[in-house]
Amino acid sequence: MKKLYSNNSGRSTLADAKSQLNIHALWRHFGFEGEAKKSCRSPFREDCNPSFSVNADGTLWHDFATGDGGDAVDFFQRASGLSQKAACKKFIELADGIAATVPRTPQTAMLRPEQPKPRPTFPKFHLGKTAELEQLSSLRQIPCHSLTWASERGLLSFSVLKNLPAWIVTDSARLNAQARRLDGQPWEHLDGCPKAWTLPGSWAAWPIGINEAQDFSAIALCEGGPDFLAAHDVAIREQISCAPVAMLGATQRIHATALPLFAGKRVRIFGHDDLAGRAAVDRWATQLVSAGADVDAFSFAGLMRTDGQPVKDLNDSILMDAASLAAIGGFLPL
Repeated sequence: MKKLYSNNSGRSTLADAKSQLNIHALWRHFGFEGEAKKSCRSPFREDCNPSFSVNADGTLWHDFATGDGGDAVDFFQRASGLSQKAACKKFIELADGIAATVPRTPQTAMLRPEQPKPRPTFPKFHLGKTAELEQLSSLRQIPCHSLTWASERGLLSFSVLKNLPAWIVTDSARLNAQARRLDGQPWEHLDGCPKAWTLPGSWAAWPIGINEAQDFSAIALCEGGPDFLAAHDVAIREQISCAPVAMLGATQRIHATALPLFAGKRVRIFGHDDLAGRAAVDRWATQLVSAGADVDAFSFAGLMRTDGQPVKDLNDSILMDAASLAAIGGFLPL
């Protein structure tokens, strides 16, 4: 049956800390030169021409030269040089006045010059032809009309890579693209022969479709390309206005620059029913709650397919048996 669980447990303390401690205060705490404002010099690298920005209320920062950015916790982690887990703990302690001092990265290390992360250059993609859409539909058991909607939104493309027909998930930002062979076979030129190939230069942590989701109040955050396409089909079947967005890998953290785009959204996370997927759900939920999103997650535990196999992900759910379908009622947030 469907299990929805809140990811707010244990997160309110961090949210409270962020309401007490902003980037302006952290800037002074670390003794950085200058002032945190709309246009200033980066405290993390040599910055001859101001290319760093902090918003007026000190909740968000962005480095226009490197593409990095995030909230006060991300700023604290970068300034202190701590791991994410340790940074969150120390941030809360600092906000509560428990820690008088916080470990900081030596100034020489923080001023290490960083080069702006270049935008990737991808091969030529094209919209799916009828035969390509039909082949992908047969491969993933996703109806053609749902694939057509993903294609019309600019989120599903096709190409020939390594002399092999491939389908690609990407979006208008063109910062991230992942390809899979149209015959369902692995990429033999890559170590380990994976089925998914994140194209060179991609910002692997960039969530596919987040720009296209801005006119929607609800988001279905999926793990991987197949679930991303399946979410389009679920939205059509349930007739719910919900934008599919994809993280292309369970080990990724949501890119800090993209996090503000989730603020105020109703987000339901669909991670795979395995250890990596459950860890990804917790990681993404932590980030999204901190960004101001209303977050829960869907569990596939106990759901079965018509062939007697367990449902492991959203793409599997297309083959879900009648009893499981009746038990859940629906997938997407209202």
